[in-house]
Amino acid sequence: MGVTGPPGPVMDRDEVDRALARLGAEHEAIETSLLALQDHAGRRLLEGAELTGTTKERWTSAEASITLLWAYFDAYTDALRSAREIRSRRRWSSREDLVELTELLRGESVTVAGSATATANAPTLAGSSKLSEHFSLAALVERMNALYASSLDMVVAADAVWSALPARIDLLAAELQRTRQLAHSVGVRPGEHPSGDDLERITRTLTTLRERVVSDPLAFWVPAQGSSAPGGGRPDTTTYDREARALEEVRREIDAVLTVRQDAEARLVKLRDTLSRADRTLAEARSARGEVLAKIAASEVPAVSGPPTALQEQLATAAEYRRHAQWHRLSPLLESLEEKAEDELLRARESLTAVTAPLAVRAELRGRLDAYKAKVARHGFAEDPFLVERYDAARRMLWSAPCDLRVAEEAVLRYQRAAADALSPRVPEQGSGPSDRIDGIDRMDRRGPNA
Repeated sequence: MGVTGPPGPVMDRDEVDRALARLGAEHEAIETSLLALQDHAGRRLLEGAELTGTTKERWTSAEASITLLWAYFDAYTDALRSAREIRSRRRWSSREDLVELTELLRGESVTVAGSATATANAPTLAGSSKLSEHFSLAALVERMNALYASSLDMVVAADAVWSALPARIDLLAAELQRTRQLAHSVGVRPGEHPSGDDLERITRTLTTLRERVVSDPLAFWVPAQGSSAPGGGRPDTTTYDREARALEEVRREIDAVLTVRQDAEARLVKLRDTLSRADRTLAEARSARGEVLAKIAASEVPAVSGPPTALQEQLATAAEYRRHAQWHRLSPLLESLEEKAEDELLRARESLTAVTAPLAVRAELRGRLDAYKAKVARHGFAEDPFLVERYDAARRMLWSAPCDLRVAEEAVLRYQRAAADALSPRVPEQGSGPSDRIDGIDRMDRRGPNA
């Protein structure tokens, strides 16, 4: 190989000294970084772990990069040492020394030989047939920076996932174990209650998740968008968060079951009382219906249903669940029964109201008839034969059985009109006093009974 001259102008002594000082500072910084990478906890974990998937592939590449990094650093160290030796030969370097230093400091004077394995796996030399390369010191520093950044990024990402997820999974697994024990104590078991099945599923998911996180941490790493800094990103906790929420849902369900266990007897007593009141109300409605049918004629009287036997059977089932401490079955049954019992009591009350409506109408007509009689008597018409006849006719209809409400209402209206006609001549055109009140009453009476 022929001798080549220095790249560009020959450096003077000051330029050489400044370049050596800069290269020396870079050498110390690179050495510090490499030693820190060598001692990094994540790197030591990666070396001892049984890796799979993405992490295994990237660690194979990173290991080769780290091997090349040390080879580059050794070559860089040798070149820097050689340059310092040349500079130290004389206080005032000769022309030949400066030419040699210029070639060493600026030219591609550094040769790095790498093993075939390292060269094949390193991302910077992958696919290259070269087993050695020539660099300038500046290019060598740039290459080392690139390899260091990619290797550190991989190590920091894996370490961040290992630092975050396994510990959290273990804590959640411990909480899961306590929840399973509590669930078992209240009868929430797999195959018998949906929450028991959920606990089994969460257990399987967490076990699988931990195994994957330990063997392939980079599968759970989300790089930061637009970030070029090593380790820029965050652990992916999507699966963990989902199972944590599912466990919280199960805990709430178990808490509800525990609440049922604590106040089950009181709720059962209240349910029995509500259904008993509904039964009594229906019995009263049936009795009232018989009375209405006997006392009221020409009236539509709705039928009254029997007691809610299905609810009584479910109540007996609930009591059985309580005796056998089957709280997980009792919880939903009590909630359903409480709602149905209140609906049944409301239905019974509505049935009683519907059945007794004709009696209420008759009572209202009786009250209206007596009120008009008292009003007529106050004005001195108590013995009026026509009014007495109309009153007696209406009273016979209202106090006879069965009572035809339609005919009785017409009789009451006839008496009202007769009373109004009798009282009308006593109303003066002007003035005030009792006659004004009579006039007001008459005007109201003429509007009819439903005014």
